[in-house]
Amino acid sequence: MPQRNLSRLLTYAFLIAVLLFNIIPFLWMLSTSFKTEPEAFAIPPTWWPVNPTLQEGFGNVLMWTDFPRYFLNSSIVSLGAALLSTVVGAFAGYGFSRFQFRGRTVLIGVLLASQMLPGVLLVGPYFRILARVGLYDTYLGLILAFTTLTLPFSAWMLKGFVDTVPYELDEAALIDGCSRFRTFVQVVFPTIAPGMVATLIFAFLLAWGDLLWVLVLTTSPDMATVTLGLSRLVTQFRVM
Repeated sequence: MPQRNLSRLLTYAFLIAVLLFNIIPFLWMLSTSFKTEPEAFAIPPTWWPVNPTLQEGFGNVLMWTDFPRYFLNSSIVSLGAALLSTVVGAFAGYGFSRFQFRGRTVLIGVLLASQMLPGVLLVGPYFRILARVGLYDTYLGLILAFTTLTLPFSAWMLKGFVDTVPYELDEAALIDGCSRFRTFVQVVFPTIAPGMVATLIFAFLLAWGDLLWVLVLTTSPDMATVTLGLSRLVTQFRVM
């Protein structure tokens, strides 16, 4: 019993240490955002702002930048790409899980291998394609570009969720006269809905955090996203 308690104590101590390691930088960043500029650069530093202010941090960003527009652009592009990749990935995952066809294993391997390639390899070709079809510097162009980044992950992840659904449910629906599409919509889809939500969140975060593609595939300031806007703040303001 004492050995078990010691093991549990060490486990909790390790988890608390990991939690503090991850949350302290965020708390420090949040605290600094409420400090005045002299206090932010003070030596020794202060953990909590002595004279909290919103003007020098949040006020200047909202007043002198178009940050609300950046946030709107990121929301539209990321949500659009996440929804498209999740819906298409759900059908692809269903096909990979339920059907045996020639080249199935190769295609699954290609999906996994595509996640190992850096996105910078596709920026040049996508730039030429979007410019030629008139989608350069548009919401639709960015959504399609981000979908290519998130779709392999979504399809692979949702295949795993479909694999957990017993095939007997599909057979019962097919015997009752349902088509394959109706079987997916009315039987499989409700079962994997939590997995689709999780996939949607992951895909949204992948698209939200990208900088390179937005930098290359947009030119107008009105199309800038949060990541691109934050990179511009480094030169416009003193960013710590």
